[in-house]
Amino acid sequence: MKTVAGIDLGTQSMKVVIYDYEKHEIIEKASCPMELISENDGTREQKTEWFDKGLDVCFGKLSAQNKATIEAVGVSGQQHGFVPLSQDGKALYNIKLWNDTSTTEECALITKAAGGDKAVVDALGNLMLPGFTAPKIMWLKRHKPEAFASLKYIMLPHDYLNWKLTGEYVMEYGDASGTALFDSKKREWSKKICDIIDPSLINLLPKLIEPSAPCGKVSAEAAKAYGIPEGIPVSAGGGDNMMGAVGTGTVSDGFLTMSMGTSGTLYGYSDKPIADPEHGLSGFCSSTGGWLPLLCTMNCTVATEFVRGLFQLEVKDLDTEAAKAPCGSDGVLVIPFFNGERTPNLPNGRASITGLTAANTNRANIARASLESAVFAMRGGLDAFRKLGFRPKEIRLIGGGSKSPLWRQIAADIMNLPIRVPALDEAAALGGAVQALWCLKNQNGKCDIAELCAEHIKLDESKSANPIAENVAAYDKAYAEYNKVLAAVSPLYE
Repeated sequence: MKTVAGIDLGTQSMKVVIYDYEKHEIIEKASCPMELISENDGTREQKTEWFDKGLDVCFGKLSAQNKATIEAVGVSGQQHGFVPLSQDGKALYNIKLWNDTSTTEECALITKAAGGDKAVVDALGNLMLPGFTAPKIMWLKRHKPEAFASLKYIMLPHDYLNWKLTGEYVMEYGDASGTALFDSKKREWSKKICDIIDPSLINLLPKLIEPSAPCGKVSAEAAKAYGIPEGIPVSAGGGDNMMGAVGTGTVSDGFLTMSMGTSGTLYGYSDKPIADPEHGLSGFCSSTGGWLPLLCTMNCTVATEFVRGLFQLEVKDLDTEAAKAPCGSDGVLVIPFFNGERTPNLPNGRASITGLTAANTNRANIARASLESAVFAMRGGLDAFRKLGFRPKEIRLIGGGSKSPLWRQIAADIMNLPIRVPALDEAAALGGAVQALWCLKNQNGKCDIAELCAEHIKLDESKSANPIAENVAAYDKAYAEYNKVLAAVSPLYE
């Protein structure tokens, strides 16, 4: 038996899968929940010791027999989080996460110093947003100066796991492009932006490596701690969206992946750099070569979970209730900014339920509207893709939302594209495993990642959903109303 392992460090949990690459199946997997620090000022943080525990728990649950067969490891991690370490590898502060919105002032300061939004986009291919890493670093400097003075290593969550496995301090282009410190066109650190935060910053950043390259080999210490073979390669890894692209086969032009998890993301592979930061389409690099233009919202299953909790419904019961309502929920709309929002850029945004009348105020309409709202946000990203000349063929759907037949159909109708679901779940962890296999094969000659994904990423046709013309027409009208309401409430939170 020949296997590779994929690790996925998400916001809510860490998962590890062992993938048999000869039989094309996940033979074992394990998970560990992650805690979250949340404050009313937008703070969303975690601790490195929780990441350490996740590795211990996950690998501890896997059988020694299966772990002994692992030939390479690949790591996926939540993007943008800032892991600040000292010279001796100790955390200097908590990890500020992708959904932390407490850094709006730092974003404004960096943007002003750079010469405005256009200058920032010219330097990075992206706007300076609270979700990104750069303002988190400036926040540490302004609010925890003693910690900043001791700063030696700047890592993203997936880099931290790579470092735990190998002891190597490196970063690949895909996750680096989500830091707001990186010129995604030139694929190099932006000295201009780094110097605005601190003149010493650029010298603290890790060495950049190609996504096909190994970040290092499993150290003796890690092998003993986790029960995996010493000396096997650990691939470059990447952000969860970049690894989700690998795990869904979105590694060539025309395919889009939509992830409906805690956050909502829509991204597609491109052979050339494309971006539309004004409309939320970030100009990221992929973790397979090429680029991965991406839209991210902070509230996807967040909205449905709040509504489900409000009505004290089980997950399946929410779907059953929502199915009773028509497309467009009789005019009821949910503005789902429970965590503030990144697209549109409203870090101080608030959620609301609107469009209520004496005739349409019922549980079914509100339940369905919570499902629809997440996809309306994605529709804006799809429009931006099309304006840039991207011609989508279909959407590969992953995340918790992909498990709901009703949500899959809503997505197909709102996006007016076929929805396809990968046969194997855990797309980000599987993507890490497939990237590890790519890295392994590259040691013996050049391997094409698109061909590798075509071999290993299969679709579950029983979960396909195709747009229904009548529903598409209804949702075009509902989407127009959603945008009217969004335009009206946005100034309240700017």
